[in-house]
Amino acid sequence: MTTESSPHFRSHIEIGSRRVGPGRPAYVIAEAGANHNRDLGVAKALIDAAADAGADAVKFQTYTGSGVYSAKAPRFRYLQDDRTPRDLLDAISLPRHWQADLVEHARSRRIAWFSTPFDEDAVAGLASLGVPAMKIASFELVDLQLIRRAAEAGVPIILSTGMATYGEIDDALGVVRSAGNDQVALLRCASLYPSPPEIMNLMAMATMRGAFGVPVGLSDHTTGISIPAAAAALGAELIEKHFTLDRAMEGPDHPFALEPDELGAMIRAVRDVEAALGHGRLEGPSDAESEEMYLLARRSVVAAVAIPAGTAITAEMLTTKRPGYGIKPKDIERLVGRVARVDIEEDDILTWEMV
Repeated sequence: MTTESSPHFRSHIEIGSRRVGPGRPAYVIAEAGANHNRDLGVAKALIDAAADAGADAVKFQTYTGSGVYSAKAPRFRYLQDDRTPRDLLDAISLPRHWQADLVEHARSRRIAWFSTPFDEDAVAGLASLGVPAMKIASFELVDLQLIRRAAEAGVPIILSTGMATYGEIDDALGVVRSAGNDQVALLRCASLYPSPPEIMNLMAMATMRGAFGVPVGLSDHTTGISIPAAAAALGAELIEKHFTLDRAMEGPDHPFALEPDELGAMIRAVRDVEAALGHGRLEGPSDAESEEMYLLARRSVVAAVAIPAGTAITAEMLTTKRPGYGIKPKDIERLVGRVARVDIEEDDILTWEMV
């Protein structure tokens, strides 16, 4: 497959009523993941926390241990857990019969709810709930059959690209396209938990945007909020971040997740960065600056001494000081040799009517 057909994808996608893409605020996904700890009250509290923080969406994950891992799979050293990956995932998986209740709770809080499916039954169940998007995890990017099923649901597909090569991304996009789905976004991601900043490679977002012509963003597993803010500065159109009610809770994803106040701080930082980027034109003071700073804090030509009417002005009679509503400093030499029309006191701000 090649990227020659990438123009068939939209440059913007629609997640519910939100348009996501160039020129729009970043779509912020609060990733609850497995941090519900199989407690429905905690899951709803996570939705509340995401809504209160100002996230656009809250996302969970839909899997079973047996559907993701072979019983023969070795243990992950980083988890420091004696259970097999299969048993661990079964212990932290989202009960699927909760999902309709969680969708309704999210709707009551006016925040989008969707999930990451890890098997075809999960895709079907989420589609039946009318989710506004589906997210494919980095590890599943090579599962083209799963991606095809998700794409056939007809909702925007968000692909995480941790560890992916150009060819693997292109293969996944080709499957989405062949399923008749023209709405897809790509997220730069590093697949360590937590991820050190030096492996984040945020510049890859621009590479993917140029290569594939779709909205791009960041799925972040670093600690803190600086990397998402940096992604916003680089034009990320989606930002996904893990969060929890309390990092001290037991479970594999809590330690590197943001707590609710930090999630709010991250979203404020992203919005501040977006506001600060501006339009890039050099066109003088903003309205806020021109109210006072432009007139009072810049310099203009001022009389260094008293200059009686009829006096020919010399360079020694002139200096520059604030404020800035007199003759501009660049014109000071044009005053030399002119004659004062009126008596000019020391420190008077000179105007052309005075000479």
